[in-house]
Amino acid sequence: MHTHILFDFFGTLVRYDARRTSQGYPRSHAELVRLGATVSYADFVEGWDRTFAVFDRGSEPEDREFSMTQVGTAYLTEVLGRVPAAGDVDAFIRGYLAEWSAGVSYPEGVVALVRSLSRVYRLAVVTNTHQPDLVPGHLAAMGVLDAMDAVVTSVEVGRRKPHPAIYAEAVQRLGIEPGAAIFVGDTYTADFAGPEKFGMTAYLIDPAGVADVPGDRRLGSVLDLAAKVRASAR
Repeated sequence: MHTHILFDFFGTLVRYDARRTSQGYPRSHAELVRLGATVSYADFVEGWDRTFAVFDRGSEPEDREFSMTQVGTAYLTEVLGRVPAAGDVDAFIRGYLAEWSAGVSYPEGVVALVRSLSRVYRLAVVTNTHQPDLVPGHLAAMGVLDAMDAVVTSVEVGRRKPHPAIYAEAVQRLGIEPGAAIFVGDTYTADFAGPEKFGMTAYLIDPAGVADVPGDRRLGSVLDLAAKVRASAR
């Protein structure tokens, strides 16, 4: 019997742009200038993307996660020509994330869905992210942080989905066996194949029907989940 639902966050409970420099970042660039950097805005965008790409490549073989602090320190060291103070890194990262988060939106109906499901299931979020307080902050802004029994982030675990360590951390925190959990997300490997291999029952948001998943586990959006789990429980 399923007693818990574990949600992916980005692309599942919220809409977002996965590109790291698709928003405008004038305040982030201004902070660089304040710290003494002489890079143009265009060079900032290119260099920030490049630094992230280096960390991404290093993480891929073993699904190791890195933090915004690590990326920020590496980038600021490059553009300033010195190791930045911890406070300077934090200020830059906070400013950048505030601008990046302007591209995150909360779809209509998601809050009502979460509230409805929380009356039947215990809920949690299991998400890949480089900043530990980013997702809890968005959940609080949505008004559903109190509905979550746990928020498990890859940066705190040190491994990103689909590494089994992050699913193991989630079930350990919740005090359940994997078979008691439903997992729902929008990325096949991280949110369907990984959880299924770990012993959970997964549902995939796949409106175009491109992934190789059973039809009764495919969602047009997360808003379809309630009907799907009701049907499976009959």
